Amino acid sequence: MYFGEALRFSVQALRANKFRSFLTALGLVIGNASVILVVTISITSRDYILDLIRGVGSNLIYAQYSAGTNSATSVDADFIKIGDVEAVRQQFGSRIVAATGVMSNSGRLLINSKEEDVSVIGADENYPLVRNMVLLSGHFMDQSDVRARQHIVLITEKLATKLYGNVQDAVGQVIKLYSLEFTVVGTFKERTGTFGVSEITNETVWMPITVIKLFAPIERIDPMYIQARGASDVRPLTAAVKQLLESRHRPGARYDVENLTAILEAAQRIALVMTIVLILVSTIALIISGIGIMNIMLVTVTERTREIGLRMAVGASRHAVLEQFLTESIVISMAGGIIGIVVGISIPLSVRFFTDAIRVPISVTSVFVAFGVSVAVGVIFGMLPANRASQLNPTEALRYE
Repeated sequence: MYFGEALRFSVQALRANKFRSFLTALGLVIGNASVILVVTISITSRDYILDLIRGVGSNLIYAQYSAGTNSATSVDADFIKIGDVEAVRQQFGSRIVAATGVMSNSGRLLINSKEEDVSVIGADENYPLVRNMVLLSGHFMDQSDVRARQHIVLITEKLATKLYGNVQDAVGQVIKLYSLEFTVVGTFKERTGTFGVSEITNETVWMPITVIKLFAPIERIDPMYIQARGASDVRPLTAAVKQLLESRHRPGARYDVENLTAILEAAQRIALVMTIVLILVSTIALIISGIGIMNIMLVTVTERTREIGLRMAVGASRHAVLEQFLTESIVISMAGGIIGIVVGISIPLSVRFFTDAIRVPISVTSVFVAFGVSVAVGVIFGMLPANRASQLNPTEALRYE
């Protein structure tokens, strides 16, 4: 029997029991769709996490004072100073993109005829570069503004909206802080929200660090940010910065110098565990669908015993009978696999109609793997029924009722 003839007989047999064939293939539809979705979810979650980390700051290192030898007291000289930021720039200039420091304070601002507390930070012209800030209107401060101690500020998007209705109208306005007038030269926001865990809150005013220094009781950089030039240098540079800070302060002063590598590794481990679990679930679905195919094919062999006996009686070989039933099994599995692949691809693609914020990539490898698994399931789980059909005795098969 030629393969084309076996395929034609198989399709006719499956069409004779359409609903049963559909239910048999349904397991493979679910299993293959799951394989593609598992890979898609894994890739998407990994890329999303990477984008979030890059949004906070690419190759970011952050340092802050931890504690001194006496936990009950703190020494002003132990805190990170502006001079420490300059030392980092000078010593690691070729290894970093930029370094900056943040001084934090609080202030009272007149909002809707009522004074309210707001967060006030001081930083220099490198701050938006290192922290990946987004300019919404106006302009960022430059080096001359910082050195000249200009009375200018930038405010967050939500504060600008609260004060003036929108970010565009905020530019050029004058606000009063620390009994002084400051001109709003721009509005900004974090590229990736940190939900208040950073120095940026919903209502934050950013002024030159040389200005806020005049109103702070002590000079304290908390934190200092450094952007490494290369991802491979983040860990070594983290250790080098910590060593530099400790060498510039009294013995016993401790500093926390961290990077986002640990967060990234933890997220990747979580994504890996999630992927393994989902793959196991998909594998179970494929195995169950394979068992379903084998079970239905065994029933089919029993129902068509007389047909098999008749074919053998008129000259069909055992190999031809095996080929026909194995072809039926493969056709069922391939049909279910193709439908599953279509479903698995269409679901991620449909996300693009609802949001452009998340890019959902489709893995071509997962499509080929899913198709290959479909064929393998048809061959492996169809072999037993096909072999049983080919081993029937023609004489006994013809007498079967």
